Amino acid sequence: MRLQDININPSTMKLEIDIMEQKGSFAIVVCDDKAKLAQLPELGETKIVTHQGKIKRDKFDEGEELGG
Repeated sequence: MRLQDININPSTMKLEIDIMEQKGSFAIVVCDDKAKLAQLPELGETKIVTHQGKIKRDKFDEGEELGG
């Protein structure tokens, strides 16, 4: 999985992330009091599959633009 754990403060249940530290586009997914960050490809598709309200898997389909 390309999803990286992000800490949630257990006493406040708040999530803090410095967006200036991140490069490019990204998505944050929160499930069962856990947060995960996924870097998005410059060209491609990202799918996050859930089952019964929980993250089952993630799928990254990256591509390359052909000149022409």
